[in-house]
Amino acid sequence: MKTSRTWGKRVVPWILPMLTLAAWEVSARAGWLSLRILPEPWAVARAAWALVQSGEMWSDVKVSAGRALAGLALGGGIGFMLALATGCSKPIEAALDSTVQMIRNIPVLAMIPLVILWFGIEEQAKIFLVALGVFFPVYVNTFHGIRSVDPALVEMANSYGVRGFALYRDVILPGALPSILVGVRFALGLMWVMLIVAETISAQSGIGYMTMNAREFMQTDVVVVGILLYALLGKLADVMASGLETWLLPWRSPHTVRAPRRSSAAHAALTGARQRLFKRRAAWRGAKA
Repeated sequence: MKTSRTWGKRVVPWILPMLTLAAWEVSARAGWLSLRILPEPWAVARAAWALVQSGEMWSDVKVSAGRALAGLALGGGIGFMLALATGCSKPIEAALDSTVQMIRNIPVLAMIPLVILWFGIEEQAKIFLVALGVFFPVYVNTFHGIRSVDPALVEMANSYGVRGFALYRDVILPGALPSILVGVRFALGLMWVMLIVAETISAQSGIGYMTMNAREFMQTDVVVVGILLYALLGKLADVMASGLETWLLPWRSPHTVRAPRRSSAAHAALTGARQRLFKRRAAWRGAKA
């Protein structure tokens, strides 16, 4: 019974993509789709194989992945540290949060002319746009997670002498971790969306350059290959984020939203934090004795 359920969960997500692929193939072979508008899947597969054989695809994927990861590290790191500061300090929140929220409502696409004036069309402009896109999901969700930590748990930790970095490490971050991982998952998806925009700014390499160059020569099959590459990389990032959530939060399922699951997750987080605090208290008493 469990085996059939496992296979069902693995097969069901692929039903719609396979049906879409079959309808695409039939429409192209029947002549309902013009090859100039959308080539048949087999033509796209041949174009992808030619790019693999020439080495062009791997080179462009490596360049695009480097830009995406650099932007994620920069924007996500700054967003996390800033959210940690504003979430734990009322004065810092009063000074910074309102400004961050105003900037968050500015469309990133509206920033492109200014980014070109600042950085030109070099790599810095592309990395900056990706970093700007991923900054806000990480910041907002980390801030929300920190503010959602049970105040009674923080007060109990203070009564045991846990303050400073130890308070963040043993109480605040474990309690905020579910919300932080939600922000990371959103950021990983938005990372590739922003990269598509960034690589249209006079790129000389990368998946965006490959698709823009193919558009100039009316190579629709190569354009579709580039779009599918973005989709596959985005799916891979989502799977990695889901695996990270399962690893760091083993007591909860990433696809479950029922109330009992949320209650057990909160209970497990609080129990783990209390156990760490009790161990610290016992060690402190032993050292004092």
